[in-house]
Amino acid sequence: MKNEVKLNILYEDNHVLCVEKPCNIPVQEDDSHDEDLLSICKQYLKEKYNKPGNVYCGLVHRLDRPVGGVMVFAKTSKGASRLSDSVRTHKLEKEYLAILDGVPNKKSDTLVDYLVKDQKRNMVTTTTPDKGKKCILHYDTIATINNQTLVHIKLETGRSHQIRVQFASRNLPLVHDQRYNKHTTKGQIALYAYRLTFPHPTLKTPITVTHRPPLHNPWTTFEDYYE
Repeated sequence: MKNEVKLNILYEDNHVLCVEKPCNIPVQEDDSHDEDLLSICKQYLKEKYNKPGNVYCGLVHRLDRPVGGVMVFAKTSKGASRLSDSVRTHKLEKEYLAILDGVPNKKSDTLVDYLVKDQKRNMVTTTTPDKGKKCILHYDTIATINNQTLVHIKLETGRSHQIRVQFASRNLPLVHDQRYNKHTTKGQIALYAYRLTFPHPTLKTPITVTHRPPLHNPWTTFEDYYE
C-alpha cells in the first residue's frame, strides 16, 4: 500500500536515517492503526534499496503524536545499539521550540519537577520526589509577542509530555495544547523538535540535524526569529 505521507529526509548514511516527523502521526503503530512514521521509514528503505522481506529500522527515541520535528532512526542493529546508548547517557541532545501562553518571570531558567503518568488517562502530573521521576529542562526566551512567548528548550531528561507539563504547571501552557492548556482554542500544538545532535554510531563525530517549524498557525507569529 502506498504511503500517504511524503517522507522528508534530512540526513542519511549507512547507519542512520534522520527525517522530519509530521505533526499528528504516531511514531510507531498504536491502537488507532493510523499510518505511522516507523512503517513509512521501513517502506522508504525497502523501496530505495530494493530489499526483499522485512526491512530493519530501529526506533531509538519518540515524540508525542501531535508534535512534529527532527527524529533519528537506525538503519543497522549496531547503529540502534549505539544510538540507544547515546540516549541513555544524554549524549543525544534534543532541542525544541515552543510558544507559551503567557510570559515567564525569568528570560532563562532551569525547570526541575517530579512527574508521574496516569496510563489509563494518558495524563502526566507533577508530584513529590518519592512518587515521580525527576525531569529537568533548560529554556531561553527568544521573543514575546501579544502575551505569547517563543522559547528555546534543551532537555536534560526525556519523559513523556515533559515539556508540556512542566510549563503548564507554572501557568505557562503551550499554545494549542489540547490536553494541558485549559483555555486553548483549536489548532496545532506549538511544540517542535527542531534540532538533534548526537555522536555518529561508528565515526563518533557529532552530527547535528536542524529543521525549522512549519510556517502555519501558530508559528507564523514568530517566523522572523527562526534560523
